[in-house]
Amino acid sequence: MSSQVKDERTVEDSPPPREGGDRAQYGMCAFLALLGTAVVVDALGIPHITSGTDPVGPRAVPLILGTLLVVLAVLYALDVARGGHGEPEAGEDVDLSSGADWRTVALLVAVFVANALLIERLGWVISGGLLFWGTAFALGNRHYIRNLLIAATLSLTTFYAFAIGLGVNLPAGVLQGIL
Repeated sequence: MSSQVKDERTVEDSPPPREGGDRAQYGMCAFLALLGTAVVVDALGIPHITSGTDPVGPRAVPLILGTLLVVLAVLYALDVARGGHGEPEAGEDVDLSSGADWRTVALLVAVFVANALLIERLGWVISGGLLFWGTAFALGNRHYIRNLLIAATLSLTTFYAFAIGLGVNLPAGVLQGIL
């Protein structure tokens, strides 16, 4: 009979960070800096148009966000260089030794693909209802009737919230003229 030994390391048992930081963390810093630079460069291509109702123009928010991403990347790199490191997850109730649940992932992908393919034909209310119901099913909820009622409520609510609240018309599909 073979004995199984579990890896039960705690946060306190994790090895201290190496001096100079972790190279993977520097990769994240570089990614953030490149992303911020791309946002700033892209924002500079937006024409500077202002009006009486919009004195700032459309360039301000992307320029601010891109600059903040670059600043965040620099601060993060300095923290990593000084020995800062992320804390391992300690509060999750997840068995890290078990593999991924590929059945759930496949079901979720199938539900999203079905929604993308059916939204124009059936409309948002039906395809969104299938999306909400299928997501609940894929994640393990087996209260079929209750989930169907919740899905119908969510899809109708979002349909009218977009139409009335935001002025964005989602596709009505086969329910055109009824909704």
